[in-house]
Amino acid sequence: MKENISTIKERTTYIETLKKEYKSRIEAITPDEIKRGKIFDLKDDGRIAFTLTKELVKSLELEAWLANYKKEAEHSTGGIRGPQNVLYYWDHRFPINQIGVALATLGKSLVLKELIKNREIHKAVSGEVRYNTQEYIELISRIHAANGIYTHQTPGNQTTAVWLISFLIFMFDYDGGEFVTSSHAISSKTATKDLDAQGSQFVPEMSLAFIAKIEEIINQAKTSTHGYQIVLAARDNPFTIQDIDVIEVYADYLRNGIANNENIRLTQDAISQGMRLMYETVGGCMYNTMVPLLKTFGIIDAFEWNNQTEDPFFHGVGKTRRVNPNTGSEEFFDLSCDACLMEVVETMGYELTLKDKPIGYVVLITDPDGDRLVLGQIEPASNVALMDELGINYIRIDELKIVSIYHPTYCFLMIMDFHMKQLKQAGKWNDHGRIMITTTPSSRVWSEWAETHGVPVLYTPVGIKEIAAVLKKIEKKFFANPDQPVAVDDIWRNDVPIGKDPRVVFAGEESGGMVIGPEDPITSKGGRKALMMREKSAGEASVVAAALAAHLYLEKKTMAEYLQEIFTECKARYRFYHRADITYYNESEPDPRILLAAKAAGEKKRDAIDLYYLGIALALREKRITIDDVKEILSEAMPDLDFSSLSDVLFTGDATYIAFNGMFVQVRKSGTDAKLRGYSNGENKERCILYLDIMVHYSGITTPKYDALISKDFQATIYDKTKKIYEDYLYKDF
Repeated sequence: MKENISTIKERTTYIETLKKEYKSRIEAITPDEIKRGKIFDLKDDGRIAFTLTKELVKSLELEAWLANYKKEAEHSTGGIRGPQNVLYYWDHRFPINQIGVALATLGKSLVLKELIKNREIHKAVSGEVRYNTQEYIELISRIHAANGIYTHQTPGNQTTAVWLISFLIFMFDYDGGEFVTSSHAISSKTATKDLDAQGSQFVPEMSLAFIAKIEEIINQAKTSTHGYQIVLAARDNPFTIQDIDVIEVYADYLRNGIANNENIRLTQDAISQGMRLMYETVGGCMYNTMVPLLKTFGIIDAFEWNNQTEDPFFHGVGKTRRVNPNTGSEEFFDLSCDACLMEVVETMGYELTLKDKPIGYVVLITDPDGDRLVLGQIEPASNVALMDELGINYIRIDELKIVSIYHPTYCFLMIMDFHMKQLKQAGKWNDHGRIMITTTPSSRVWSEWAETHGVPVLYTPVGIKEIAAVLKKIEKKFFANPDQPVAVDDIWRNDVPIGKDPRVVFAGEESGGMVIGPEDPITSKGGRKALMMREKSAGEASVVAAALAAHLYLEKKTMAEYLQEIFTECKARYRFYHRADITYYNESEPDPRILLAAKAAGEKKRDAIDLYYLGIALALREKRITIDDVKEILSEAMPDLDFSSLSDVLFTGDATYIAFNGMFVQVRKSGTDAKLRGYSNGENKERCILYLDIMVHYSGITTPKYDALISKDFQATIYDKTKKIYEDYLYKDF
């Protein structure tokens, strides 16, 4: 760790100090009237009725809250996320708060009751370990119950993984669900990830439908002399049922795919010969979720657990102090718990935790809601040069050992290749057509692998909901005419021929989420069919990763050696992958006024860069400029870069993709935060790093050449144009 900590005890003390600092700052900045201003007292076991009035709409600043909430809903890729006051979650000054979640829940209840009139409505409600998760679950469930909607919970409201709830909704034909999470985001953030009747995340129109209901509620509260009454059912009510138990059903689903007899036997053989793996849960839900699943498969003995105790502070993962560029002072910073980012992995203390582990020891790293996976492996320090050659990041444990961190670009490539070879060895590969669905910023080495093995690839914008949307289009055509070949448009406007009887060999993205489809379609209790589940799953990924680790263990082969073999087999050019995440403010700022002002200022910087590149992509798309014009525009703005090999600039549905010979750079703004993400992938490591660094940090200022070729009137319409292009793509054949 960078804090010069040499023992696990010192690290524990350091983390406890950070946690106290974090909470004391929140305590000090929260006014007494907020501390006393709880809207719903959930300690009251009885029916609760609260009247929202014109005065309360004003004092709680609900119209401003709704405007922000609506903006988030239009762009969110994984729930309408935001910061909360973790000590006083009813603090209305934060985007996520008690009254806001109540209004959102009521809006969803009302929409469902309009859509479904002649039968019972059933939803699943659960969450992971974030601050106030249990309170949000109870609030949501009691509002649904007051509206006659059944909510299914885990026994005792035990935490669980988002993919289990998604799977449950599909298999039991429920009408949707809410899952309290913010994935890998910082500790103060949370959200209700809204799931539809198939277990997929909401697309924007679904969110905007219930937001329209919130607008109606607020308007009635303002205009009616009686206000608007919000009711919570008594805690003990017939509509709240703690009966979620889906492990066995999910295990059967995996047995039809990656948890087949061959992979389970392989893992068990390696266990019997001494293989052990570390499972890093970052204090999330995956210990409670995975233990029963791994026991079901008889492979639990492979795993040693790290940070298994549930902790919304995530055992200090991502927590540090750094200088705030806006204030110049050193402050508590939360970097998230995204293990795709090395600055986060460097806070995990692996130089201490893994000190006594042997060479070859494999680490599986998940996130709080269990939908992402990153792999690591202890290697001899003599392999540093090899790691640099392969583009693999690492942390030095001591003079003799390092732990290499295999970004999903690399560990998912190994997983998909291993899965294919297992299917071929079992004589199953040619039983069906095979397809891959991935997102535009994901590494092109995946498509090189797919091309080598005859697998069609469909590209989507970022997010598992986008992958699920394309999957639904495939299923719609396939299940309607099972004997006919299928073709579906992807975001590049390619009509991708998929062929007959498709199966998903891999669906996933560079950020760590993946799914592999089963060999036979899934059938719900009501008879619905699907080619794979709708939510990415580190549970599934962990089981197949354990089988991969077992294969390598028994073959006495390292991940690096296996990766080299794959590169050779598919003649990979796009070997080097880099990502830049720029956050324009301190997300952990405890004062909501300062926080939201800093965020708004950061969003302006983010949007300037985003609009700069989008303007080029759209002008080229509409043939207002040529590719030679683009080279001149970019050369004027960034004279230190050579744009002679630039081949195209494309809109990806949510970002700008800049293609060169042997490399791409993608620039994408976060739809819900003052962040910008950049990605580069290609055959030359130094070139990827250089171009990404300069292009993602460009100011966004339009130069004379830009303004001469792309008019100000055109620039003013960019976001309107991108919205229409995206919606035309999304809803075609949906």
